[in-house]
Amino acid sequence: MSLLMRVPQNLVQAIRAYRITELQKEAVRLGHHFLYAMCSNALTKQQVCARIGEQFYFSKPCSKNFDALRNCLTDVIAGAGPQPGFIAVLDQLPNTQKFDKEARETLLDVFRDAAEFWAEKKVPFRVFYSFEEPQSPQSVGWVGARPFE
Repeated sequence: MSLLMRVPQNLVQAIRAYRITELQKEAVRLGHHFLYAMCSNALTKQQVCARIGEQFYFSKPCSKNFDALRNCLTDVIAGAGPQPGFIAVLDQLPNTQKFDKEARETLLDVFRDAAEFWAEKKVPFRVFYSFEEPQSPQSVGWVGARPFE
């Protein structure tokens, strides 16, 4: 029985109960590419794009911004020839002031666009993501309220 039997072939969803190692094994079993990016400690959109590009083994131009990343996930990979399918994991997307909810949603939209692109080509493209836990003031060394400066 397939781990992803009840999961649509082209989607972007929270990782929830799936384990990264199980998803990787399933990618191997299905003959799909497994793409993994650990995004913790990235603070900005540029850092997140760079981290994903590095860990997906994309060229540097693919890692500059969301548009470049979208292009690599679609046209650049499609130009390399027929593809068997993809399982991607975006692990611990940051929750920072410079990579806020809006930036995270924009990034996920890039991957949703890629899922639609590959769906039109009848190629499975599943993306699973998790968010980094927000840091509390105590975890970054603040002891209490800061005085006005």
